[in-house]
Amino acid sequence: MPLPKPPAKRAALLTQSDFDSQAAPKPGKRSQKTLASAEPASPPELHLLAETSEAVAPLAPKVAEPRPAAAAAKRPAPEPRARKPRGDGPPKLFVLDTNVLMHDPMSLFRFDEHDIYLPMITLEELDAHKRGMTEVSRNARQVSRDLDALAAAMGTRDASGMSEGLPLSRTGHREAAGKLFFQTNLVNVSLPAGLPQGKADNQILGVVQALRDQNSKRDVVLVSKDINMRIKARALGLPAEDYHNDKTLDDGDLLYTGVLPLPADFWDRHGKTMESWNQGGYTFYRISGPMVPALLVNQFVYLEAPGAAPLYAKVTEITGKTAVLRTLREYTHNKNAVWGVTARNREQNFALNLLMDPECDFITLTGTAGTGKTLMTLAAGLSQVMDERRYTEIIVTRVTVPVGEDIGFLPGTEEEKMSPWMGALDDNLEVLSKSDGGAGEWGRAATNDLVRSKIKIKSLNFMRGRTFLNKFVIIDEAQNLTPKQMKTLITRAGPGTKIVCLGNLAQIDTPYLTEGSSGLTYAVDRFKGWPHSGHVTLARGERSRLADFASEVL
Repeated sequence: MPLPKPPAKRAALLTQSDFDSQAAPKPGKRSQKTLASAEPASPPELHLLAETSEAVAPLAPKVAEPRPAAAAAKRPAPEPRARKPRGDGPPKLFVLDTNVLMHDPMSLFRFDEHDIYLPMITLEELDAHKRGMTEVSRNARQVSRDLDALAAAMGTRDASGMSEGLPLSRTGHREAAGKLFFQTNLVNVSLPAGLPQGKADNQILGVVQALRDQNSKRDVVLVSKDINMRIKARALGLPAEDYHNDKTLDDGDLLYTGVLPLPADFWDRHGKTMESWNQGGYTFYRISGPMVPALLVNQFVYLEAPGAAPLYAKVTEITGKTAVLRTLREYTHNKNAVWGVTARNREQNFALNLLMDPECDFITLTGTAGTGKTLMTLAAGLSQVMDERRYTEIIVTRVTVPVGEDIGFLPGTEEEKMSPWMGALDDNLEVLSKSDGGAGEWGRAATNDLVRSKIKIKSLNFMRGRTFLNKFVIIDEAQNLTPKQMKTLITRAGPGTKIVCLGNLAQIDTPYLTEGSSGLTYAVDRFKGWPHSGHVTLARGERSRLADFASEVL
């Protein structure tokens, strides 16, 4: 097809009336309602500005219209929409205890539209805890920096501006729509005579009682992580609450288990539209139906119907309304033993499939005592370090929180100081070294020395700033980690590194941590569904019949 001839002369410039005539809709084609819905919404101020400009336009001299880009640049940016308050009444006034700020330094900005009140004794306690290298000291310094930034953003030095409250959204936290109030004057504390007036907790209780008397039309609530503090407040008739914003889940039973049983009529409901094929020694099933929305990637499913062959599979892909299931490798058989260890139950088989999968970079295993978490992880790590050469070495670390009294300072190097905390590692290495019965005493001793040379024991205190390359990292007793510590450890992973977190949520020893606020719970909930992570909750203990019975009845 030949190209059209070039124009013989330049086109005339279009005027604003030409644009209006072209943009005007033809009568009868579209209704006014449709046009109104198609126009972008604008605030009332812009409508008023447009009407005023139309009224003044005939009297003003005609000037050249600006370009669209310039007009868009001069147009004022729309203001962010304010968050709607969750409650119907006036915003509450929350009095924060010091332990809340030291537990979560971002707690100031997590009360939505409600206001925050800090007594002076709280600031004094923050100042007393700011020195040191512990997590509590770091959090205290972070709170002090946030308070200083809020005061600097206010831009005032007189006490009147502070008494009116500092907007919490001044430092960029738009979710905090309330204000921060400091105690700027003395209050009349009228507590029972039996309570010592000089104790910090009792002074905070006196401030709460005085605020309630001054704000009769407003709810004043004490927020504290200290159980005894809340008990004393309720005994005095003062409302007190725990700090709930640090909890990932309200109930530990709602935690993602990583395992989903299939219904008994699974084949009847999904068999008609199912596709299946074999690849690489595995069988794949592509299903579509009501079961797909409930599935997550790397979630294990099983079907144990009577009179039919059992199905054990893992979700490998979810695309739209279809999901792909892949059968598992049977680690319950001796031919697939991992460093001499075989799975004794269904959940252990699921866990070994995750631990031996090179595509899974982050794995979490939870379960009661004796479920085989450490033994299976160590066996999988040794198999992939010694046999497959997938990783260069194993790094083991854990939180050094004692169950009873501390034994004081320990001499020696970092590994020698950590060795008393690694009794579980030594016990499992002893089990794994005895699995090779044909090597003899000398062969087992040589293997044990070789294995220990590939295992490094590190302390959590020196993890900041490190990067692990091609390492198999085991974090034992991860239930004692805070979410911030868990983030610090996981972000140490470099290329080719696998991190495995082990823990029992029923054995938390860190103060102020619960099942809902533990770093292990936080990691399980945030990583579920990621294609390169997996989680399994081990249900059955396999240590001994004595340990199983004790975990049930004690």
